[in-house]
Amino acid sequence: MGSASGSRSIVLGVPSSGPTPEAFFWAVTRAARLRRPLILVHTLDDYWVGPEVSYFEDLMRHGREVLEEAATKANELAPSVKVSTRLLLGDTARVLSDLSENSSLVVVGTHKLGRVESVIFGALSLNVAVAAVSPVAVIPEASMEGRSGVVVGVDGSAHSLGSVAYAAREADRLGEDLYAVYSSESPNLRLRGSIPHDVVTRRIEEERVNLAESVAGLTEQYPDLVVHQHLELNASPAKALVTAASRAKLLVVGRRGRGKLTRLLLGSVSRSVLWHIECPTIVTPNRAVTEGPYR
Repeated sequence: MGSASGSRSIVLGVPSSGPTPEAFFWAVTRAARLRRPLILVHTLDDYWVGPEVSYFEDLMRHGREVLEEAATKANELAPSVKVSTRLLLGDTARVLSDLSENSSLVVVGTHKLGRVESVIFGALSLNVAVAAVSPVAVIPEASMEGRSGVVVGVDGSAHSLGSVAYAAREADRLGEDLYAVYSSESPNLRLRGSIPHDVVTRRIEEERVNLAESVAGLTEQYPDLVVHQHLELNASPAKALVTAASRAKLLVVGRRGRGKLTRLLLGSVSRSVLWHIECPTIVTPNRAVTEGPYR
């Protein structure tokens, strides 16, 4: 297959075993629904592979075969989608991140593997999500049957507002309700006893206002959109999001926020979200998602 320019395209990472059925179906159907070109990308790690090694041509041939098979299936599933392939040398996360500069979305799948393998794959998803210019969709091996709603993580920051705007647009496109989740984990019992009750009450009310302000105006912009607000007081941000999205069609999280969500894609919270997701999860970049080529 030929290559595409990448402008406003959806990019799907294709591993050597072929794309997972869930990630493949999700990416192809999204490309068809939004009328976007689809680029299938397979990489050979240039740390281990190069033209000088004896097995280089075998790996190149296998890569082409994997891409050609995926492209054929994509054309059968969605004949209207313009599908192209790219076989590239380089670190997978870096290659996908570079392609994200002119793309609307990068899609990667996840496998339910053993501990060591899941750490490696989780690191790939994390690295792409951290470095990509466009939003990144991480698609787990999970059935979409019986799922409903779009969940978005909220913390009141400017980055969070961009995620809310993105999630609202997705919910409106899908005809789904939007669930805005704001997590404010209560202090432990020992600390709670030292904090005046009125201080805790005032803080909770401030966060309730932050949540309300984060979704203000959405129903005016999307008259058919139903917005639910949930302030979680007894769970960490990661646990609150994973729990709320356990039966959702989509989870949207920002790359960075304030407070505990600042670490969302930098440490343990990010791993808790990306390694325990049970629904498609889109990670939005730091800049406002209403700007740029992926709008």
